[in-house]
Amino acid sequence: MSQVIISCAVTGAIHTPTMSPALPITPQEIAEQSIAAAEAGAAILHLHARVPETGEPTGDPDVFAAFLPVIKQRTDAVVNITTGGSPAMSVEERLRGAVRFAPEMCSLNMGSMNFGLFPAAKRFPNWKHAWEAPYLLASEDFIFRNTFRDIAYILKTLGDAGTKFEHECYDVGHLYSVSHFLDRGLIRPPFFVQMIFGVLGGIGADLDNLMFMHQTAHRLFGKDAYQWSVLAAGRHQMPFVTQAALLGGHVRVGLEDSLFIGKGQLAASNAEQVAKIVRILREMGHEPASPLEARAMLGLKGVDRVEF
Repeated sequence: MSQVIISCAVTGAIHTPTMSPALPITPQEIAEQSIAAAEAGAAILHLHARVPETGEPTGDPDVFAAFLPVIKQRTDAVVNITTGGSPAMSVEERLRGAVRFAPEMCSLNMGSMNFGLFPAAKRFPNWKHAWEAPYLLASEDFIFRNTFRDIAYILKTLGDAGTKFEHECYDVGHLYSVSHFLDRGLIRPPFFVQMIFGVLGGIGADLDNLMFMHQTAHRLFGKDAYQWSVLAAGRHQMPFVTQAALLGGHVRVGLEDSLFIGKGQLAASNAEQVAKIVRILREMGHEPASPLEARAMLGLKGVDRVEF
């Protein structure tokens, strides 16, 4: 059996509280759902923070501090803190939590892009909070920034503390950006590439695109230098990550990426999605990698060297 790393993106900054009652908002909810996802089989927990009263995305380290130690105490999962934050944040604001806590991993978008959330604003006639609809609609005329200089700054700033990255690649050009930073020595093997499909503004969730991204990464990096994983937005989530596992990749699920567990059925929790992909993987003869196995595959510094 091969070990497949399951990442769980617990809350994100894309979905808003109106969209699902299961979306964790408060530090307690984020901690509880993270722990349950780890118990269900997730080796990596990808974490954002939200304003507890409204659910608005925040980069405030004090909010992260309310749930990170709880997760560390109750699970041995790898904690992966966002550097993407939300499209409304500056680079400096997006890094505040990661700089303070020096986690084993951080996410890192490998380029600037259009990131369209605005179609979701048409699906709900009423909102729980006044910020939700304007936040979504603003994405129609906004560029999610990560320039080459931004990426280099993030790699140097967090890399000096031993943090490694989930290199988020929303299109094939982002793979070439990874290659560029490999050539500059700012990324070192083993590294982790997260291929992302189905976000408006990025590459579409088509099987041909998955094959092309996989083949391009293999040609650029070789088979031994990196580990690769796939996530897909919305309804594409489970079918697409299953295809990735069939090709030998790792997988990411979670309420950041999709609020659903089946057609028209909202997921009750992150753990429910993790449990579903565990069942699928085992039917294919795979086993979920443990946090220890994930650390070994990705060359992580270990939980004893984080600052929370």
